[in-house]
Amino acid sequence: MSDDIPLAPFAYGGLDPAPEPKSSIAEVSEAVKGTVHRVSGAMEAGRKPGMPLSILTNIAREAPLGSLLVAFLLGVAVARRR
Repeated sequence: MSDDIPLAPFAYGGLDPAPEPKSSIAEVSEAVKGTVHRVSGAMEAGRKPGMPLSILTNIAREAPLGSLLVAFLLGVAVARRR
């Protein structure tokens, strides 16, 4: 008599096909496409009337030099912190 216990067969052995490996370029491409889709969706949502991006667009359209001045000053303030 043997002390070896027979192992149960695999439940999914041969039922699921092995996934084909993707190249790293394909994975990066899918990640970039997903990111672009999410960012463009967020920008579209922000452009709706009353949303922050819509308000900033209107301010920049009405006073372009003032908007450039504010953007420049914010850039200087952020750069000094680092």
